[in-house]
Amino acid sequence: REPTIRAHNSTKQAEMFAATALARTAARRAATATPARLGALRAMSSETATFDLTGSFEMYKLDTAPENSIEMSKEELMQHFEMMYTMRRMEITCDNEYKAKNIRGFCHLYDGQEAVATGINAAFDPADDWITSYRCHCIALLRGGTVKEIVGELFGLTCGMSQAKGGSMHFYNKAGHFWGGAGIVGAQVPLGTGLAFANKYNAKPGEPMNVAIACYGDGAANQGQIWESANMASLWKLPMIFCIENNQYGMGTSIDRHSSHSDYYKMGNHIPGIRIDGMNVLAVKKGMEFVREFTSTGNGPMYVEMMTYRYHGHSMSDPGTTYRNREEIAFTRSTRDPLEFVKKTMIDAGFSTAEELKDIEKRIRKEVQKEVMAAKEFPKPSLDSLFTHVYAADVETKGNQEYPDHIRMPDFSKSFWKSA
Repeated sequence: REPTIRAHNSTKQAEMFAATALARTAARRAATATPARLGALRAMSSETATFDLTGSFEMYKLDTAPENSIEMSKEELMQHFEMMYTMRRMEITCDNEYKAKNIRGFCHLYDGQEAVATGINAAFDPADDWITSYRCHCIALLRGGTVKEIVGELFGLTCGMSQAKGGSMHFYNKAGHFWGGAGIVGAQVPLGTGLAFANKYNAKPGEPMNVAIACYGDGAANQGQIWESANMASLWKLPMIFCIENNQYGMGTSIDRHSSHSDYYKMGNHIPGIRIDGMNVLAVKKGMEFVREFTSTGNGPMYVEMMTYRYHGHSMSDPGTTYRNREEIAFTRSTRDPLEFVKKTMIDAGFSTAEELKDIEKRIRKEVQKEVMAAKEFPKPSLDSLFTHVYAADVETKGNQEYPDHIRMPDFSKSFWKSA
């Protein structure tokens, strides 16, 4: 007889999704939320299983919806787990290095939200365009970066992904169709809309288009530039995805206090939307496959709200416990953690054992630490390199640049003069 794998989570996530932010505070959301039910319906083989996603989606102005099940192989789940655990360890390492003063300036960590980026990436084509906020380390990793390049950038060393000129908020990878890392709240959304316009403009008639996604937080959701972008995206039927990563707080202000309308997936008015359990990587993957299919085939944009949670404060300068209590954070970790969710799913499906997963975690911790130590071997950039990539001598020749006439340094005697 084929084994049946029981659901290991409660169905109350659907109830949490049904409640509006106006009906409760963000703290109550976290205190009463439980992960979406995700259990294998029936193991199809020792290497593949079908999982139930009931309660993971809410739809707005859509006649269709994602299927409430997803087939996954052991290999796919293991890839998701390893990537998500690498993200977690990298961000925890950044926390430690920041406290050791090896990382300075702004630093916004993504731990707790790993399932969102991992699921989106699993649903996307590599040529789809992605732009996000300043909480961008893990998306940079997904889109072709390495731990060494990312932490090297944070250290301000020459191995950095942006050559030590971007820091925590400005990662890019043109080859990976990743366009940042935007330091201004909400500023990535009009840029993402421009990417969607380019994708439609360059698409071959009759063929599906590549899509563009702009991820932003609930704190940015009421920005005027987002409404303007949504208007153009709808008017021109662009393959654009407006993705709100609702981690329950805009900086230190709960969603109930900073937004009069906190069903963010309904914010597009006549633009359709979907709310997805953002702590469940399989729900994110399935939901985003549906979203991508809709937007890439000429139906126009879609709003997506990912219900998620960040463990750290808004940035490293925010302890994250003045506007929420430690019990709320601990409760979310114990009941909705996206990594523990994948681990439990794999164990219940017979894909792995707790001991095997623990060994993988140990290996990844060593690999991350090795990458960090390798990054520290690189030097800081030379002073002259700070003046490159400021002006292009012409727009035709890649790398053909010129220095500005004068760059004022903090110590005026060390200022740069072109004639010097």
